Amino acid sequence: MAVDEEALDRAFTALGDPVRRAIVARLSRGEATVNELAEPFAITKQAISRHIQVLEQAGLITRSRDGQRRPCHLVPSALEALTGWIDQYRLATERTYRRLDAVLNTMEEKS
Repeated sequence: MAVDEEALDRAFTALGDPVRRAIVARLSRGEATVNELAEPFAITKQAISRHIQVLEQAGLITRSRDGQRRPCHLVPSALEALTGWIDQYRLATERTYRRLDAVLNTMEEKS
């Protein structure tokens, strides 16, 4: 599986900020405007807009136009790419621990 390392770097960097993670968490429940995304934070709408730009540049969210509204949406395929990358290492580690458990069980049975 080909991995776009630069896209992964942008996405993980974007998610390194707690405000951006909170925005992604909010968008996981459905689309939202900048004003709606800004409500729970004690920061300016300009700061929220900058966080949204970072998430857009990382390919994690998009914006659409609905009349005067410009709602933000998550990009599920971008999140799937991140979880796929994480899963390959998680699964490899789990296989290693299962083999270790098997060896330990064999040793325990012999003693």
